[in-house]
Amino acid sequence: MTKTLITCDCSGSQQIDAAGLAQRTGCSVQSPCSALCTTQLDRAAEALSTPDTIFCCTQESRIFETLAEELGVDAPPTLDLRDRAGWSADPAPKLPKMSALIAEALLPAAPAKSLDVVSEGLCLILGGQPALDAAEQLKNHLGVTVLLTAGDLPDTRDFDVIKGDLRRAKGALGQFEVVIDALQQIDPTGRGPLTLTAPRDGGVSQCDIILDLRGDSPLFPAHEKREGYLRADPTHAPGVAAAVMAASHLVGTFEKPLYVRTEALLCAHSRAEQTGCTRCLDLCPTGAITPNGDHVTVDPMICAGCGACSAACPSGAISYDAPAVDLTMRRVQTLAKAFLDAGGTAPRLLVHDAHGAEMIRLSARHGRGLPADVIPFEISALGAFGHAEVIAALAAGFASVSLLPGPKADLDALGAQVALAQAIGGEAKVQIIDTPDPDAMSDALYAEDAPTPVASPVRPMGTRRQITRQAARALHPDTAQLPLPPGAPYGAVLVDTDACTLCLSCVSLCPSGALADNPDMPQLRFQEDACLQCGLCANICPEKAISLEPRLDLTEAALRQETLNEEEPFACVECGTLFGVKSTIERITAKLQGHSMFQDDAKLRMIQMCDDCRVNAQFHSANNPFQGGERPRPRTTEDYLSKRRDH
Repeated sequence: MTKTLITCDCSGSQQIDAAGLAQRTGCSVQSPCSALCTTQLDRAAEALSTPDTIFCCTQESRIFETLAEELGVDAPPTLDLRDRAGWSADPAPKLPKMSALIAEALLPAAPAKSLDVVSEGLCLILGGQPALDAAEQLKNHLGVTVLLTAGDLPDTRDFDVIKGDLRRAKGALGQFEVVIDALQQIDPTGRGPLTLTAPRDGGVSQCDIILDLRGDSPLFPAHEKREGYLRADPTHAPGVAAAVMAASHLVGTFEKPLYVRTEALLCAHSRAEQTGCTRCLDLCPTGAITPNGDHVTVDPMICAGCGACSAACPSGAISYDAPAVDLTMRRVQTLAKAFLDAGGTAPRLLVHDAHGAEMIRLSARHGRGLPADVIPFEISALGAFGHAEVIAALAAGFASVSLLPGPKADLDALGAQVALAQAIGGEAKVQIIDTPDPDAMSDALYAEDAPTPVASPVRPMGTRRQITRQAARALHPDTAQLPLPPGAPYGAVLVDTDACTLCLSCVSLCPSGALADNPDMPQLRFQEDACLQCGLCANICPEKAISLEPRLDLTEAALRQETLNEEEPFACVECGTLFGVKSTIERITAKLQGHSMFQDDAKLRMIQMCDDCRVNAQFHSANNPFQGGERPRPRTTEDYLSKRRDH
């Protein structure tokens, strides 16, 4: 069914080309309103009765939702054209940009995945007198226990008070577990001041919420991302009040988004107790990713959804799922295609999160807004927009890609992905605009001299690695290889053929199958397109003959197996069957010639035999290791009868 767009020029402050939008998007676009949220609210009510209607205004979405509730219909989806496109100091036509934003909004959204988290309101408060004051405020809302770190015991039993040393805390909202040493609880018996029990170590308890008012170092890494853990400076009264207020609301059932999807079989973390890839482990700010045998596992309760692991994972074992990677790729490609199809040229992509969306709104209302060729692209986690997404955007037709990090973005992880994207796509085409000032953001975009986009846009599909390779080939049609920075997930395996003995330990441990052998002859083969640069082969090689070279081979040679090392096989001295490696057999024979256990030439000769001939030679040798003593003769009836006669 055709979508209907309800537009508004917001008191004439923007231009809406309804006919042009209808032609470019295929939607039914009514003539623009001027005050849809106020004097023309009747038109909004009429539009709500029309199915598949989109209101092109997000600022007043609350009014439209309230109106829909009064009319007994579903709230309409909204789309922001004004702040992202209409309000701009750029005099260039806005039709291509608006068409692109509408085309992206029409893409089907993937359903969100989540799990239920239940909090019964058991709250552990850490600290001294501020903790006791917070407990007084929360005692009627939560089940409160105070771990008193300083001060005297209160003369009250309205909440529990304990003393001790917090050894360890783990978990998240609804499932915290704490271990306390020197634990002392209140002994409520007897007259006079309350007393404490004898201390004991290793006390274990569970709680749903932790309110930390110690003023000490936080209990968790990236503590601000740990749900259910609230921390405030005990000397800052407004901060303590805000933490207490937040804690009082953490009771009930909550939906915890499942941010990432994992495929253990693709993980290249380790093999045979040899560590390989640790990219996600090194990046995870919350510690949600931990080793689990040969692969890693992600604790969904601790994961904060920053997305850095998905951008850095070389194999796709961890991929962002809120939204999924393939939907992000489709959104980027749809924006580029719709902009170009609507007559635009050389679009630029601005990738941002919710904080960046607010900066765009402020710039549009109070400043110059965005240039007409800059298309904003909002994503929930900026860290999930890695080098593969950037290269896909450039290959789809964007002239440049700018990333606008918010205050919680991991700039180190983002910088590594940008450096890799610059090495593949071109340094001038990718940048980070690191500023909290909306005007400075606009100035940087207006001042940018956008490079020339790709001549023939492509929109490849597949995994992030496949998309990166195809996009890079479109960006560099005449280039064979691109050098990449250290740590890149693409590259070659280099073998020192003088040191390599073709033991093939690297083949058995390669997690992606990039290294392979030849069952017919001693040969080490390599397919560069499959190499993850995990380093397992280099770590396991007993001769230290392997090194890695980060690069991106754009030729067809990267898609086929190439021979890295090969040698002549050895012919069995008995039957002539080819086995082993000639140089290795000769080297072993030479080393054992002077050994006391190999003084007999026959034993040295066995080293030069295939398995079958060696077993046969050993069986017929004078000192046959398979030979036992003389087998006993079977006893017969006559033996028993003769023994009886003898007695």
